[in-house]
Amino acid sequence: MTGAVQGRWDGRFDRLAEALAEELASGEELGASIAVDLDGELVADLWGGYADRTKTVDWQQDTIVNFWSCTKTLTALAALILVDRGALDPFAPVASYWPEFAAHGKDAIEVRHLLSHTSGVSGWQVPFDVEQIYDWDGATAHLANQAPWWPPGTASGYHAMNYGHLIGELVRRITGVTLKDFVRDEIAGPLGADVQIGAREADEPRIAQLVAPPPRDRGLDRLPADHPAVQTFAAFPPGAYGVAVAETARWRHADIGGANGHGNARGLVTALRPISLGGGVDGVRLLSPGTVDLIFAEQSHGIDLVLGVPLRFGIGFGLSTPESVRAVPAGRVCWWGGWGGSLVVMDLDRRATFAYVMNKMGQGTTGTDRSQRYARLIDEALQDARA
Repeated sequence: MTGAVQGRWDGRFDRLAEALAEELASGEELGASIAVDLDGELVADLWGGYADRTKTVDWQQDTIVNFWSCTKTLTALAALILVDRGALDPFAPVASYWPEFAAHGKDAIEVRHLLSHTSGVSGWQVPFDVEQIYDWDGATAHLANQAPWWPPGTASGYHAMNYGHLIGELVRRITGVTLKDFVRDEIAGPLGADVQIGAREADEPRIAQLVAPPPRDRGLDRLPADHPAVQTFAAFPPGAYGVAVAETARWRHADIGGANGHGNARGLVTALRPISLGGGVDGVRLLSPGTVDLIFAEQSHGIDLVLGVPLRFGIGFGLSTPESVRAVPAGRVCWWGGWGGSLVVMDLDRRATFAYVMNKMGQGTTGTDRSQRYARLIDEALQDARA
């Protein structure tokens, strides 16, 4: 077993491959995959390292991993597909599809507010146990019975764990299909993308083991009890979820469209590249150009009330803010990342999509030193391609 970098890539990505090799050799990475699509062609598809904590199993071409909040990109795309079909109006009240959601002052919250993390409902009001996240009906009813924690539409507050339940309930109400099944049937299947919400039991042997990031102080004890960040994470105190939970059968079999997506970089690129290419690829059209444009309708730009960092959201995705999120280039670019450093970026200016997933997690949701390094090298390679 070597753990060496494998795959194929254009020569312009040699430095990217070297960087991955260096991170693996130093021990900063355990196992990872990186993929880049340009104009519908996979121009870099790299993987390497180990899929297990004891370094006895190589990361293979088909290794998959829980990529945490990159799952939200699949959830957002599912909603946008329904928008494109005329079944979901992003400017309509959520309650027009989910009447119970109107309770306690939420009648004016619009679908776009859910998609852009500006709804004021960024988590589950305690008491709420982590085990309850697996009970779809109970978890969504709990959200419907809450009041918003800040005036909807006035600022973003990251919907860390409940994003998939909020949007997935709209998908279910409109189509009669669960979110995870919709993603399987309408995104992964037609595109041949190796991604899924949750993980099929048959795929468990190829799931990489995770290494948790170093613990960090969120600073929540220095905030008032009614602060959105405190309330968002109250149901998920340290130790309540993480690697130990993510490697259980209950987590893998659940429908958690905010956090339990499984796949690799190639799979994420395959699923999301239709956005970079104007809505479709290889004869499969998911979105019209007009719906793609909706993504870039800015909904918020400022300090996120939950994460405490500058973010800019459109409808369904983060938008380019290179001054604060260095892994994302300027321009007509949308993106999101996952806890530990995973990342997927859609660059419409260059018709490029790239993704990175790993099993040794760093700190942060908006990028790590590793993801920033890889993104910079990809950006440089794409600039060279246009020269």
